Amino acid sequence: MKKLACLTLAAALSLTALSGCSPKAPALPKLDPESPVSLEIWHYYNGPQKDAFDSLVTEFNETVGQETGIVVEAFSQGNVNELTSKVLDAAAHKVGASETPDIFAAYADTAYQVDKLGLLADLTPYLSEEELAAYRPEFIAEGHLTDDGTLKVFPIAKSVELLMLNATDWAAFSTATGVNLSDLETIEGVTRTARTYYEWTDSLTPEPDDGKAFFGRDAMANYFIIGSRQLGVELFARGKDGVTINADEAVFRKLWDNYYVPYINGWFSAQGNFRTDAAHTGAIIALVGSSSGSTYFPTEVTINDLESYPIDYAVYPAPIFDGGEPYAVQQGAGMCVIASDPAVEYASTVFLKWFTDPDRNAAFSAGSGYLPVTNEALTLPVLESALSGKADDTAAGRMRDTLSAGLDQLNACTCYTTPAFDGGNACRSVLEKSMSEKADADRQAILALTAQGTSLADAVARYDTDANFQGWLDQLKADLSAAQAAG
Repeated sequence: MKKLACLTLAAALSLTALSGCSPKAPALPKLDPESPVSLEIWHYYNGPQKDAFDSLVTEFNETVGQETGIVVEAFSQGNVNELTSKVLDAAAHKVGASETPDIFAAYADTAYQVDKLGLLADLTPYLSEEELAAYRPEFIAEGHLTDDGTLKVFPIAKSVELLMLNATDWAAFSTATGVNLSDLETIEGVTRTARTYYEWTDSLTPEPDDGKAFFGRDAMANYFIIGSRQLGVELFARGKDGVTINADEAVFRKLWDNYYVPYINGWFSAQGNFRTDAAHTGAIIALVGSSSGSTYFPTEVTINDLESYPIDYAVYPAPIFDGGEPYAVQQGAGMCVIASDPAVEYASTVFLKWFTDPDRNAAFSAGSGYLPVTNEALTLPVLESALSGKADDTAAGRMRDTLSAGLDQLNACTCYTTPAFDGGNACRSVLEKSMSEKADADRQAILALTAQGTSLADAVARYDTDANFQGWLDQLKADLSAAQAAG
């Protein structure tokens, strides 16, 4: 009924050009406050992020929406994977699936799948060159799913990966061993520091080989994609014949040496659903995770039901490979608009442009941990102004630190995300599981050997071999090829 009303509205209203749009902009309907266009948005925000989004939706409806004739309703569909499934089911008209919303949040690979069905609106007719230039170029580039100049994904909020640290336990470790924060600026430095931490914690007890892990990371696919890019190879490279997979052996050996090897030695860990879970129990004291997830980093370490202690939090740009090119992961889904009649598409872009006004987008950042998307908003003064109204408590201080570190990351690096392609989601799933699952399985096998009396060094030596690496790499290449072919 909503879409029927929109079609009726479009037919009834006279058309006029949208002021400020590019020359190819079509005539667009004037919106009528007496007969408003209704927009349904699906997103994956939850907790504080959902609260921040809902607050802005309410503000829009009570101001610009009421004045122009647009009513927005926003619905969380769970996490990003659940949202993706619901969007693809709706797009494919599966039995029991909901009707597609007017706007939905999506990463490029999901948007690409929906676009292949001819369902996404091109947003360039509604945006002038001046408006487009206001956004960070990498964020706009992600929305160009193909080389035809169309814009199918509109950026509204982004995140990067950051290094998050239990500063309390780090201070004790640093004092005892002489390690420095500068050691955490490179991935190789994190590996060396993790070994030192394991050996130091091992020395604190009479039992041998019971040191503690230092570090974990949330997104293994990012490790492969960004690590390869830093080391000079684009893992998924778009060319005239499509996307080519470049699993370079030398690059992947460095990735292996700085995750698999420290993991099977016990220097790294992957406990919990997210690494913040492991930080909460003290299983690790450092992690690389999304800036948007910084609010979940614990304020205390819980040893058991009866014992816990408070910790301080510190956050820094994510480490890069020593000598590597300064690339950082670009995360955060954009918004896609379902192709319909001009009234709905136009109303959608009115909301999206309103939402990404610098001050308003910075306000969303202050409440969610995401970074804004315009050049003007991506400055510390604008973000600090948005944070100034927040209570001066631990959570607000943490948000300031997170957004400041995120800006440092953006200023020091080029943001990168993979091109959209058939099988892109499946390839990412392969990367997410391949090394992490092998590392965990081999670590458990090593612990079984030590339980039988084998020394830890001898047990690790059985797995830290060239043949083991090569076997894993060959299987990974085959799995990636199969995932791409099946896409």
